Amino acid sequence: MVDYHRAQPAPAAGPNGDYMAQEEDWDRDLLLDPAWEKQQRKTFTAWCNSHLRKAGTQIENIDEDFRDGLKLMLLLEVISGERLPKPERGKMRVHKINNVNKALDFIASKGVKLVSIGAEEIVDGNAKMTLGMIWTIILRFAIQDISVEGKGRDPGGSASRCCSGGILKVSFAETSAKEGLLLWCQRKTAPYKNVNVQNFHISWKDGLAFNALIHRHRPELIEYDKLRKDDPVTNLNNAFEVAEKYLDIPKMLDAEDIVGTLRPDEKAIMTYVSCFYHAFSGAQKAETAANRICKVLAVNQENEHLMEDYEKLASDLLEWIKRTIPWLEDRSPQKTIQEMQQKLEDFRDYRRVHKPPKVQEKCQLEINFNTLQTKLRLSNRPAFMPSEGRMVSDINTGWQHLEQAEKGYEEWLLNEIRRLERLDHLAEKFRQKASIHEAWTEGKEAMLQHRDYEAATLSDIKALLRKHEAFESDLAAHQDRVEQIAAIAQELNELDYYDSPSVNARCQKICDQWDVLGSLTHSRREALEKTEKQLETIDELHLEYAKRAAPFNNWMESAMEDLQDMFIVHTIEEIEGLIAAHDQFKSTLPDADKEREAILGIQREAQRIADLHSIKVAGNNPYTSVTPHIINSKWERVQQLVPKRDHALLEEQSKQQSNEHLRRQFASQANIVGPWIQTKMEEIGRISIEMNGTLEDQLNHLKQYEQSIVDYKPNIDVLEQQHQLIQEALIFDNKHTNYTMEHIRVGWEQLLTTIARTINEVENQILTRDAKGISQEQMQEFRASFNHFDKDHGGALGPEEFKACLISLGYDVENDRQGDAEFNRIMSVVDPNGSGTVTFQAFIDFMSRETTDTDTADQVIASFKVLAGDKNYITAAELRRELPPEQAEYCIARMAPYRGSDAGPGALDYKSFSTALYGESDL
Repeated sequence: MVDYHRAQPAPAAGPNGDYMAQEEDWDRDLLLDPAWEKQQRKTFTAWCNSHLRKAGTQIENIDEDFRDGLKLMLLLEVISGERLPKPERGKMRVHKINNVNKALDFIASKGVKLVSIGAEEIVDGNAKMTLGMIWTIILRFAIQDISVEGKGRDPGGSASRCCSGGILKVSFAETSAKEGLLLWCQRKTAPYKNVNVQNFHISWKDGLAFNALIHRHRPELIEYDKLRKDDPVTNLNNAFEVAEKYLDIPKMLDAEDIVGTLRPDEKAIMTYVSCFYHAFSGAQKAETAANRICKVLAVNQENEHLMEDYEKLASDLLEWIKRTIPWLEDRSPQKTIQEMQQKLEDFRDYRRVHKPPKVQEKCQLEINFNTLQTKLRLSNRPAFMPSEGRMVSDINTGWQHLEQAEKGYEEWLLNEIRRLERLDHLAEKFRQKASIHEAWTEGKEAMLQHRDYEAATLSDIKALLRKHEAFESDLAAHQDRVEQIAAIAQELNELDYYDSPSVNARCQKICDQWDVLGSLTHSRREALEKTEKQLETIDELHLEYAKRAAPFNNWMESAMEDLQDMFIVHTIEEIEGLIAAHDQFKSTLPDADKEREAILGIQREAQRIADLHSIKVAGNNPYTSVTPHIINSKWERVQQLVPKRDHALLEEQSKQQSNEHLRRQFASQANIVGPWIQTKMEEIGRISIEMNGTLEDQLNHLKQYEQSIVDYKPNIDVLEQQHQLIQEALIFDNKHTNYTMEHIRVGWEQLLTTIARTINEVENQILTRDAKGISQEQMQEFRASFNHFDKDHGGALGPEEFKACLISLGYDVENDRQGDAEFNRIMSVVDPNGSGTVTFQAFIDFMSRETTDTDTADQVIASFKVLAGDKNYITAAELRRELPPEQAEYCIARMAPYRGSDAGPGALDYKSFSTALYGESDL
């Protein structure tokens, strides 16, 4: 059945707008003819129910069921598609009259002049007036707009038609509604024998005309050649049953009503025939609607493929970033420098091998995203919103986190290597000092616990006392070394040295032993002092020797320790400072040699006096264990270590000179590459603003410029090689340049990304120009206007600059209420995110949309409505019948179930689906 929901223009039916005047021959008294009244009742009731069923109701008695006006108002709403005033629900007569008057007012508002039909007559159940009113409604909404062009093709025969109102609409040689319907019937039945349609009564009695109309449009439904003119009842029943079963035209008359009447009611026949007209007029519209839907769905499917490709590429890149960041954030320390250097080598491999392809993928992802958005804009589709967490901004944020982690990881590696170097140095220093101290303390506890003074003479006691005093002096001298050992152990613990337990155990043993030595020393002194009064003789020379030999011996041990001490330097200045300190030490050696001779002289003097006085002297000095042999041996050792120290310092000086050469070599290249990258970035900025020549010339120029940048890559590779040499030499700073390799890498990546983005913008402009049919001159005019108002050459216009640009192009956006409203509408189109700026691409998209026509959601909804037979829903069977298989399955998979009160089995909501295609709701 036809859908009368669409707004229909007010008709110009007659000079006075009186529809009743179109049927001057209609005599109301004829309604009293029982046969005609019966036919009209049956036909009009079936016609009303064919529309009321869309609202889930029907009527049984036409002059009774319309008396309260409720179903009459509902009928008008269904066939017009408009809302009538809210009906009154009261049961009183006045409520019914008011409802009927609302319906009659609505009919009058459509240009229908109701003659002698009042609300009271309808409420009172006046059959003549009720049937006359229904006929007026049928004439206005079902027959009035039927017209046929003199030479054109008619509905159902692929004739030209306009979708407005869902009816055939022509403007050439128009006839009255009745004549138009009669002419349509004559044309359709002309080829059929025994059919001669001259009116809407006698010409239809044999039923052949009804069957001819169906066969002309749906030949598979009627076997016309088997029909006989002398069997009208069979003919009529066949046509009515086929129409009801396959064409959705309810049975409005019985064959006996027509055959048994001398002259069938004309209005009943016209009403019945108009249903055939509207049923067949939709065939062409269905085909057009299907084509439109196929076109829209094809565009949407292509865009969905692009979206799926973006989602996959974005997901893969984000997954790689997600996997890589934890590796870069891993700060698990290693025990040795070799293990940390392997980590550094793995990091270099990541920078050289693994990261560059991902940089390219990120750039390509942004280009694909921009191209997809351009295609969506060109097809009037909403902008693509990637799934949560996969926006370009999310990828950029993840990439920033990756680079931050990368920078932190490199800094941590270098700091960790420095820490391990420091730890190795401290550990070796600890072992040396601990070994020296342990060698010194060996046997000291036994010596302090020896009770030799009990059987000693006075001179022996005094000797022992002096010896003990010398030991205390030696003990005090070693206090500094013990403190140094404890301090080094503490520092190793603070730096998290991997072998801290063994260091702590050794340090604790030394400290515990030191406390024992202190306690034993104090105990022995007390024991010696108790017998000191009994002892007077002492060898002063031996005592003096011991006092001077002990500190000199300690000085030599410290000197040997310093000469064997490891050193770590990173600059020429540091090694030169060590060389200067070593030279200063060497300058003190003559004085030390004099002190040595003086100490040995004391020993010789003591021996001379003992020999002179025939004193028996023990082989060793009773006051010290430092013999002349030990002093001479250690002195020779110092003399041997000095040239070795000279050689080690000179080797380190040569190494630092080589490192300085590497610094200068890297700085020289970096100071060229860094400014070159900055210059190229500025040149790209100027090129993207000026853009002279055609878009193809600009694109070729940019690609040549991109190639020149790519050709510069060997210079970056040379710098990478030099940087690797610097890192392998463990050089951590460079005062000769402000550029680091990280700065160069970031600048190079930004340069490649910027030129790629600029090329992509021009490609999108070409795509826009070709898709929208914009000429080169228009493109240049748009660019000139945009650049003129882009005062800061930033590539984007602020709101005021954009408004001035629009005014220069003839848009009425002056500073008044109407102009501000129009400007705000335009800004919502070109700047949907509210960033406050308008890019050139958004400007071009807006200008191209202003001059082109695209599909809309309303057009797609109207097309689906045609396929659905004017229902508010559509079924899977209807989609598969009207659309190609792929398109039909696409719709079925994405359409939501229809929830309206008139929903049938398997009803699908094509309205929400259509609005979702254009971003007006969620798909």
